[in-house]
Amino acid sequence: MPRVLLIEDDRAVREGVQLALRRQGHEVAAAETGEEGLRLLRSFRPDVVVLDLMLPGMTGLEVCRRIRVDDQVPIIMATARGDDVDIVVGLETGADDYVVKPVQARVLEARIRAVLRRVGVPAGDGGGAPRPELHGELTIDRAGLTVSRHGVPVPLAPSELRLLLLLSASPGQVFTRQQLLEAVWEHNYHGDARLVDACVKRLRTKMGEPPGHPRYIQTVRGFGYQFKHVSAR
Repeated sequence: MPRVLLIEDDRAVREGVQLALRRQGHEVAAAETGEEGLRLLRSFRPDVVVLDLMLPGMTGLEVCRRIRVDDQVPIIMATARGDDVDIVVGLETGADDYVVKPVQARVLEARIRAVLRRVGVPAGDGGGAPRPELHGELTIDRAGLTVSRHGVPVPLAPSELRLLLLLSASPGQVFTRQQLLEAVWEHNYHGDARLVDACVKRLRTKMGEPPGHPRYIQTVRGFGYQFKHVSAR
């Protein structure tokens, strides 16, 4: 069964979500504080983390930052206010998706299923494992689902990896934000362009893109993004 770590300080919300997820077939561990959640992360080894943004003491943002130091487990951030600034900061910190509370159990379950599907990025078309691709100092191994820069592994969250694999598969092709939302996050509605923008920003940073002068993932103003192949030196 998929293992979900729920970090939520509101007891009623925590117990309600925990019960609903268990009924849907998930194995759930719940924590009341960020510190407890980090301890459970190491012992429980979840497949996905549902993380409340407004935690007492160690905030959800700090928990997200600490998780991302050495773990790429998918993180769904839960925020009560739906404030654009909070959501953007959370996504840029490393969250893969977000929900606005109060959230219906079936909506959260759909988001969990979607993010778990994204972890298992589809392999090739059966014609043999593709060779690693060289793009400047980047090496993208589609078969092994790894990315390295100058031979050093680049730790990517599932949404970051899926986005990079999609863009780099068609260098020069312009993808709209809505196309990327539907392909990477499986969101078929409008209004979540910040998911894409935050993920691109994190990807650029991890790949060593010069601030303000991206080499690989380029913005096409008024349309979306495209990947530019950079020849190895």
